Amino acid sequence: MDPVIVAGAGPVGLTLALALARLEVPVILLDESTEAEESRLARTVVLRPDAAALLERLGCRVTARTRPWTGWRTMRRRQLVRQVPLTPGGLFGGPPSPERGTGGWGGGLTEAMDAPEGDGSASEDESAPVSAPSPLHLPQHELTRALRGSLAAMGDEDLVRIVSGTRIDDLEQDDHGVGVRTRGAQATWWRGSYLVGCDGPRSTVRKLLGVRFPGRTAVERHAVAALRAELPWPGEALLHRSPPWRSIDAEVTAKPLPHGLWRIDWLLPPGRDLVTPDALMVRVRDTLAGWCGESEPPYELLDTGVHTVHHRLALRWRVGRAFLAGDAAHLLGALGTQGFEEGLRDVDNLAWKLSLAWHHGASDALLDSYQAERRGAVGARLRAADQALPLVRAAGGWHAVRRTVRPGGARGHDTLLTEGHLGRGPLGAPPVYDRSPLAPAAPPDGSVTVGTALGAPVADVPVTAPDGSVVRLRERLGRELLVVLVAPGTGVWDRRHWMRAGLMPRLAAAVAALPLRTELLVTEAYPGAPAHTVLLVRPDGHLAAALSGVRPSALYVCADAARGGNAARGAPAEASARR
Repeated sequence: MDPVIVAGAGPVGLTLALALARLEVPVILLDESTEAEESRLARTVVLRPDAAALLERLGCRVTARTRPWTGWRTMRRRQLVRQVPLTPGGLFGGPPSPERGTGGWGGGLTEAMDAPEGDGSASEDESAPVSAPSPLHLPQHELTRALRGSLAAMGDEDLVRIVSGTRIDDLEQDDHGVGVRTRGAQATWWRGSYLVGCDGPRSTVRKLLGVRFPGRTAVERHAVAALRAELPWPGEALLHRSPPWRSIDAEVTAKPLPHGLWRIDWLLPPGRDLVTPDALMVRVRDTLAGWCGESEPPYELLDTGVHTVHHRLALRWRVGRAFLAGDAAHLLGALGTQGFEEGLRDVDNLAWKLSLAWHHGASDALLDSYQAERRGAVGARLRAADQALPLVRAAGGWHAVRRTVRPGGARGHDTLLTEGHLGRGPLGAPPVYDRSPLAPAAPPDGSVTVGTALGAPVADVPVTAPDGSVVRLRERLGRELLVVLVAPGTGVWDRRHWMRAGLMPRLAAAVAALPLRTELLVTEAYPGAPAHTVLLVRPDGHLAAALSGVRPSALYVCADAARGGNAARGAPAEASARR
């Protein structure tokens, strides 16, 4: 069977190629560039725990070398940062813990409230622990380099072929595959089983498919600077609303990068006025002086830029055998939302479905579910941001919002922005596919409610693998369905004994009869799940079913629904040879 063609070798395209290759699906990666990506320190990515876990699962180790934010701080107009005490108990959520996710560090949330009118002092911090691990923040070129290194480390040119200096010029498709014509260094026709356009906001694939890309332009604009400096809160990220400096009238964020660097963003007023180098330098100096004292501290300016946020959503994400992912399918980024992370979630959703289609054949229902799930999730995120934007960005700043909405309302808006940056709430939390077409038409017999909603990402609990080792549940994702039995007390027994005791023989037989390859795992406990609960988990980590006890027919119905119903039988000869 022909390889999958991935157009675009940015981080999303590289991640998709890596995910497919690890599923033994051959890939042709068409890369327009002819040289290594330019190192731009002002162009960065933020990775929340689920995105970082995906990259680590694929063997991209750059995230393991990046320390998460140690805390998050919000401040308002009249505050002077040097007067805000830094209380370690409020900034650090405790020692490293496997329960806190990939990075292993807890976060802290410190919110400094407004001083009274006419008072230049700041109040004491109010600290609260952050339940989820803090995000990671690193330059995009470092992530791109790490992804390319992970592909090179596989050492299998039959699985991934990267074609540089080439651009898609035309495409055609039929019932058996997709043909694309390229121009550039290797002008020729390429034949693939499927095509995925990861070629950015100006996607050629999207245009050749005739897919519209409606939305809004320049929803927000930010001036950006990457610099080296010692700021008063090492390791913390900062949101400063309406600072009192005359060069800035809206909002400033500062996020730590590795190696003692910082990225600082200034929200620009509406309009298309140019940000001159002199105006940017005034912002840098006023900001550093306001945060660190009467004069700015020593600093080294490394990179600058202007980041414009657009909100757009492609009307279709699948056209026959062609798909869109990443910026080719959606643009978002206002109020702390992260478009790049949504691109990684596209990859996580699509890779296992394409793998199933390539190796075994798949129904249209399975392939259509990519658009239904991912477009629905990103559309909900865009609606949440667009609804919140008029309140948070109201004319007159946060004081006007507080007067017109409700007393104390500004604090709620700070919380909304913080959640967007930290990956929580409607602006940032991982998606829930609660209306997935891959769910059974009716709840199967024996369904139960657990601490994870159906369609939501499962909790990363410790599980016992088939070889008897204890690992994290996230480590087993990506390849096949998972069945997890909640069985308190099994940890004290040798696996060779409990595999033949209690529910295990019946459950193992039920798992062996499922229509997809499935791995059987056991956990001591799962949030909200009583003993003997059986969880069915999709390869992308979303909960497909929760059943009370061993119910072979119900488990089969749920597994069959997760593959899109009656998938095509029989794998092509090429696919069979590779398995």
